This record gives sequence, C-alpha cells and structure tokens, in this order.
Amino acid sequence: MPGRLPLAVLAVIGLGAALPVLAGAPAGQDPGQFGATAGLTVTPVFEGWYPNPDGSISLSFGYFNRNRTEAVEVAVGPDNLIEPGPGNQGQPTRFEPGRHWGVFAVTVPGGSPDREVTWTLAVRGERFRIPGHQKPNWRIDALEGEAGSGNTPPVLRFREDGPEGAGPRGITGDSRTATAGMPFDVTVWARDDGRPSTSVVSGGRQAVPVSLRWFKHQGPGEVTFATPSARVPVTGDSATTSVTIAEPGEYVLRVRANDASGVSGAGHAQCCWTNGFVKVTVGR
Repeated sequence: MPGRLPLAVLAVIGLGAALPVLAGAPAGQDPGQFGATAGLTVTPVFEGWYPNPDGSISLSFGYFNRNRTEAVEVAVGPDNLIEPGPGNQGQPTRFEPGRHWGVFAVTVPGGSPDREVTWTLAVRGERFRIPGHQKPNWRIDALEGEAGSGNTPPVLRFREDGPEGAGPRGITGDSRTATAGMPFDVTVWARDDGRPSTSVVSGGRQAVPVSLRWFKHQGPGEVTFATPSARVPVTGDSATTSVTIAEPGEYVLRVRANDASGVSGAGHAQCCWTNGFVKVTVGR
C-alpha cells in the first residue's frame, strides 16, 4: 500500500532503533555478535502498527535472541518493562533463540499519532529501549489482508462458541488455575480463509492447514507442553495440548497460529499469523 514499508525493511530499521545503553557489558562480548550457542543478548523490535475494528491502535513488537540454543529469561520489572503505564503490558519474559516476529501488541487509543510506547529490555549488562509509534510509513497489514492475495491471518478462539481474535494482539482466553507439577489440558480452535500467500515462504500455496505452536510467554518456572505443535484444517477444528507447570506463580501461555505465509516476516507486511494467550495461576 502507498506510503508503507515492506516488513523486511521495517525489521532492519527496528533493530537499529533499539539502541543499547551500555552498562558494563561482559568482557569479550561483542554487542553485534550473532550466532553463538549462548551468552549473547536479546534485542526488542518494533514491527509496526495497525488499526483495530474498535478504533484503537495495536503496536506490534517482537524480539531477536542472538543465541542459537539458549532461551533467555527476563522477569517483568526494571529490566523488562513497557512505558508509560503499567510495566507489564503483555511482553514476554521468556525469549526463545532466534528472531521472533509479532509476539505481542500494546493497544493504545486511536487518534493519538504522537503517542509513543517504549519497551526496555536489559540482558547481560546491556539495556535496549525501542519506541513503538504510529508514524504513517510504519503501518502494517496485520488484519487487512496480504497485498496481492487478500490472504488474512488465521482466527483463534478458546471456546467453541467463544469470541475470536486475529493478528499479533490476538485473543486472550479465560484465566485458568492449576497445581504445580500436575498436567492440565488447554484447547484452542483455529480456522483460516485458505487463500494463497504471496510470501516467498509459501510459494503461493493455498488451503495449507493452520499450524499451531505453544510457548511459555511469562512465568517464573518451567513449562512443558506434551504436544507443543499441531495442525488443523483451514475449515476449522480444535487442538488440545497437555501442559505441566513446575513451579507456583502467575503464567501466560501463548499459542501462535500461522497459515501458508509462515512466520518469518520476510516478504510480507506481518500477515498472516495470530497470537492467543492464556493466563494461568499455579498453586501448590
């Protein structure tokens, strides 16, 4: 669309905008180093913004964990916060290896183009701050359909007759309670429009099943998914996984649904995948 940048370009700009405020980086660590097994940093990334049907604006964020195999944990607090407003506005506390696109979105009122939301993340002595904003050329097509094909993101819900959500902001299911060390089931329903994607990942395929993948999004302890991934037909179906959480505390689980476009972000304007979130309070 006129005036919008391809997401591949936005991502490069976004990474560059997450400027580190150095605070005694560990000796021998090159802030620009990439691809070591472990010991490197995590950079927050602003992906762009999109309008919601209710008139609000979603600011989409992802991250880049430079480690090849190490997942990094940073609890919500001074080293992992969103400003202004509450420090916890849905950002992850667990960062899986590699580049992850559109992991969560901060929703702000519409009609405030000068409003910025900043995500601060400090890892291993380096502090990164990335602003989210509503500059016109950072608008993305997260809900409106992929240019050239009209492909839209999958739709998720957590009850068979419950509300639906799409895009990085996605949908949050009913809160759950669980007991530490005891498995419990989580079910999600997904469907898609079945349209082919113009992304280089898909090669123009259509009617590709919806792929689901579960992640620990927030929480202090280990989370194990018996079935961490699943596929459902584009016409719609449910998938269930058994979850075991090792320690008491407050958790958020995330399920990502993607269609034929994949999740690399390259070659399309952040379409088409959807996040679903489940809050779980775990007791002893």
